[in-house]
Amino acid sequence: MTRVFDHVTIRAGDSEASRRFYDVVLPTIGIERQASDEYLEWGDFSVAQADDERPVTRRLHIAFFVPSQEQVEAFWRAGTDAGYRDDGEPGLRPQYREDYFGAFMLDPDGNSVEAVHHGTPRRGSIDHLWLRVHDLDAAKAFYETVAPYTGFELRNDRPGLAQFAGEDGSFSLVRGEPTANVHIAFAATGNATVEAFHSAAIDAGHRDNGGPGEREIYHPGYYGAFVLDPDGNNIEVVNHNR
Repeated sequence: MTRVFDHVTIRAGDSEASRRFYDVVLPTIGIERQASDEYLEWGDFSVAQADDERPVTRRLHIAFFVPSQEQVEAFWRAGTDAGYRDDGEPGLRPQYREDYFGAFMLDPDGNSVEAVHHGTPRRGSIDHLWLRVHDLDAAKAFYETVAPYTGFELRNDRPGLAQFAGEDGSFSLVRGEPTANVHIAFAATGNATVEAFHSAAIDAGHRDNGGPGEREIYHPGYYGAFVLDPDGNNIEVVNHNR
């Protein structure tokens, strides 16, 4: 079984400033930066420099799972001690679930970054995402279209929010000024799933951003396809053939 989130990539206005921020907070929760020529990578999360064609990621909420409340507190303490912006001190958030213990910081581009502990361990480091969307019905229809190929299904559908969840992660769509310029890749176990994802999205009238094929620039066997969601975010399904 594969992880649901294969990887999430954001674009930074100043990648060096973002590197410093994530190098402060992520090691406290056991996520170390890896060597990469093109991206700054921390496990299944990466940062790239924004440019004119690929602007800065805005208004994203990303939460990383940690195995203890103490690590949540260490994450928040490291960030605030280094002068970064607090977005919510460590504590229980029973409105999400009774054992949900989280803390929140803002990265240099204003994205909300959380460390969270609860009773359901994750295989990857990313616990969940929140995406703000311009048109909730349109966004929900897009993700319902691609859900059979991503490992998610619609689990919570109420006014103002739609939550898609899999066995080891979730993401929620909420009305608001849209999250912009994030790349989300979902894991597949076969090339046929990648092809079916792309075909379903295009047949439903969504925008192509790169047809199914091998991208050896990443590694031999990397087989992915890309479409844009209604707010222009780059959504991928990938099989690594490993």
